[in-house]
Amino acid sequence: MIRPGRMIIQVLRSLFKKPATSLYPFVKTEMPDKFRGKLKYYPEKCIGCMLCMKDCPSDAIVIKKVGEKKYIAEINLARCIYCAQCVDSCPKDALESTKEFELAKLTRDQLKVVISEETQSSSEPKT
Repeated sequence: MIRPGRMIIQVLRSLFKKPATSLYPFVKTEMPDKFRGKLKYYPEKCIGCMLCMKDCPSDAIVIKKVGEKKYIAEINLARCIYCAQCVDSCPKDALESTKEFELAKLTRDQLKVVISEETQSSSEPKT
């Protein structure tokens, strides 16, 4: 047990030290290059080879054909382990890892993302 006199000295020293923790929620953390975060899908580049589905160890990606040379991706972010194997195996770079990591939702159903050309073009800001 620390004696009261020594404890006061430690408390006074710690008052003038820089904190060891970060101010995360208030100051956003800059993620390093090659960080494997949320997946981004480019349906216009997809050729439907489904290599990403085959290589995914957690079966988090499902590619479905919706028309002539048109595909949608259903990505289950609750199952994804963010290994980026699908990104590496895609021959046309239709998948990309982003630096987005704040993915908390209230239910698991909200973590299932369906991406198609229509949903992607409507979510992008118009210039």
